[in-house]
Amino acid sequence: MEAVHIENLEFSYDGETPVLKGITLNIPRGSYTAVVGHNGSGKSTLAKLIIGLLEPAAGKIEVLGWPLTEATASEIRDHVGIVFQNPDNQFIGSTVADDIAFGLENHCVPTEEMQPLIEENAAKVGMLDYLNAEPTNLSGGQKQRVAIAGILAMSPDIIIFDESTSMLDPQGKASVNAQIRKLNKEKNITILSITHDMDEAAQAEHVVVLEKGKVVAEGKPEEVFENEKMMKDLKLDLPFALKASKAFEKAGMAVRPVLSLDELVEEVCRLK
Repeated sequence: MEAVHIENLEFSYDGETPVLKGITLNIPRGSYTAVVGHNGSGKSTLAKLIIGLLEPAAGKIEVLGWPLTEATASEIRDHVGIVFQNPDNQFIGSTVADDIAFGLENHCVPTEEMQPLIEENAAKVGMLDYLNAEPTNLSGGQKQRVAIAGILAMSPDIIIFDESTSMLDPQGKASVNAQIRKLNKEKNITILSITHDMDEAAQAEHVVVLEKGKVVAEGKPEEVFENEKMMKDLKLDLPFALKASKAFEKAGMAVRPVLSLDELVEEVCRLK
């Protein structure tokens, strides 16, 4: 069963200007899929449609086998979590513990069961020592980890990251991205990452490229990013490791094209 099945999806904010144009897409359960494209390509709109915050003009969406309708939206949201670009917009509680507890309260988890869940999920993201901290005193990366902990506490089958690292420094990005990969590999949670960061997208199993509301390419990262002409035409950058490895190759060094910095370091060290 697919985690998300989308067929001929159409959407417009004003009823006249199309934002999504006939999107058809399958996201397998347990997969890590990245959706990339410029601002205005429809990425975040797609995420909001999947969790029922927007209503499509045409087409259908199925989440975990359930057709997404007004009647099923609430039940589907019990299985899907979303982490937005600005974590400040997601904080409800006055402390980290209160914020993680918020979703549990909405799911009517008994009070005596909450504290172990709060501690367990805070520990998963390295925030156990910050349970009494006020969100305003946290860094951007720490806030995002708390947002992830709050989602994890509700045991979702799918987590959508909507530009969730765009406001972070490199260290914060690395921390959150490592957590995303860990969730996917160790917990078998389906990950849908909405991003314009090609280095992040390169770590996914599957990449979908949106342009002006249409899917213009999809496949494994190495397949999508190898099409340099398409990427150039769409004014999308290549992952840094791929650009660097290709530059080494053009310089006559026997370096194979790679997508991650770790692989690039291995290739360069191999030449010594």
